[in-house]
Amino acid sequence: MPIQDETDELETSSGWMVGGLAFAASVMVMVGSFSIVAGIAAIFDDGYIVVSRRYAFDLDTTAWGWIHLVLGIALVLAGFSLFANKAWAGIVALVLSVVSAIDHFFFIPYAPFWSILIIALNVWVIWALTQTRKIRS
Repeated sequence: MPIQDETDELETSSGWMVGGLAFAASVMVMVGSFSIVAGIAAIFDDGYIVVSRRYAFDLDTTAWGWIHLVLGIALVLAGFSLFANKAWAGIVALVLSVVSAIDHFFFIPYAPFWSILIIALNVWVIWALTQTRKIRS
């Protein structure tokens, strides 16, 4: 009986793992692109985000724009890195998805439906990334 090497197990990828990574990467690129567009709109148009009164986390419209722009660029880059199957991309993508969900939680008073939709997509990405058994380099 031949002895199975551990590397044989690491070399095979299930369809679910490949599909999960592709899904997570696709959604990250999409969410990142949305954030980039929203960030650019908020930076150039102060009236894009309507500021509500008595909100504990009141930031300037331009500040929200820069936050969304930088986070969006990072999400897009992490998504493409997942497509490229970089070893570090899984952890970075997971962290960025959590940060993006937290960012949009604080953004709920400004755009409730949009923020909840983006939070749901980030949770879906987090789920897909945690369901993959391994992330190969």
